[in-house]
Amino acid sequence: MDHIALGDSVVSLEAGRILRLVWMRGTRIEAENARAAMEAINKIANGRKYPLLVDMAATSFLSRRAREVFAQPSAASRVALLGESPVDRMLVDYQLSNHEPPCPTRFFTSKVDAMACSRVPRTRSNGRRPTKLRSCVRSFHATSK
Repeated sequence: MDHIALGDSVVSLEAGRILRLVWMRGTRIEAENARAAMEAINKIANGRKYPLLVDMAATSFLSRRAREVFAQPSAASRVALLGESPVDRMLVDYQLSNHEPPCPTRFFTSKVDAMACSRVPRTRSNGRRPTKLRSCVRSFHATSK
């Protein structure tokens, strides 16, 4: 299983390495559809941890109960939130200031940057993280605090 289509979102595992959640434009994210998305993410991950790219551009609303759902641990090892507007940034900033994320989380307005940060390999053959990943992980941790 590599993707699950829900009524207002699609969850997929891309190239076997990155989980992706795409919310449809104008979606009101309430607890019910947030829970369905997280269940789909965990189902596709099948007990493994993956970076998660969330395309939340132009969602219209994020309820308090949905924020509580997203604050629960999941198959995401880190989260890149992709938005396109100051409103998207505001939603993320509010979420991060009121709920400690269960893993490093960062907001992007560039799909290229979000994908690059999500795709960086975890370790080299010598066991050290590549410089690009160290920079990205530091960036994620700085954003989530």
